[in-house]
Amino acid sequence: MEASAKIRRITRAGSGLALVLFPPMLLAGFLLHPNIMSLELITEAEAWAAEFRGSFWFHFGHLIVLLVAPLAIVVGVRCMRFTHGDGAWLVFVGGVLGVFGAFILAVDKGSLTLVLTAFDTLPDAEFEQSYPALQVLLDRGGWLWIVNLLALLPLGFAIQAIGLAKAGVIGKGQAALMALGMATLFAGDIEIVTSVGALLMCFGYIPLGIRELRGELDAVPAAVARPEASHVT
Repeated sequence: MEASAKIRRITRAGSGLALVLFPPMLLAGFLLHPNIMSLELITEAEAWAAEFRGSFWFHFGHLIVLLVAPLAIVVGVRCMRFTHGDGAWLVFVGGVLGVFGAFILAVDKGSLTLVLTAFDTLPDAEFEQSYPALQVLLDRGGWLWIVNLLALLPLGFAIQAIGLAKAGVIGKGQAALMALGMATLFAGDIEIVTSVGALLMCFGYIPLGIRELRGELDAVPAAVARPEASHVT
């Protein structure tokens, strides 16, 4: 019994921290982008190279976003436990899509971010010769098309947020913050938009994470009643 209780406490601490940390980590990663105010998507290798060449903060920001992937997976799986009531299928299906999208996030940042740090080590003359290779990466050539499935992350988590509201785990206002925040991720690499979205997610997910750390979500019954002071209405 003591071992089981200890495991539950450790699990609750891990999932609570994941809920609390992943939105501000996303926000930090977006804010570290060097051209955060730009509303234009980069389509040319030369412009992309000018953006990341020699920029520690560009690479570090994308590394932070990469580390969000395992936290998002924990969040999606944890929230899938609330599969009851009217929101059961929304919570479950949204969680499946979101978790798969989080896996694709790791693929995306691994292939299109960590690889750039290797290119960044080349001398200038050799680096300029790598523009065709960079263009292929930027165009998602070959099997890199799979990173387009990253859209499943915001879609899935937005659906799950709606399901959590229907299940009575969170309020409609809190669900709206989560869903709207996730929707901004469809803007792609327009960081000023996604930064606003990540901020909205902070107000949606952090209160849920605090409830998890306090053990309040373990007490949520199948016919759950929303606590008055624990969510946004």
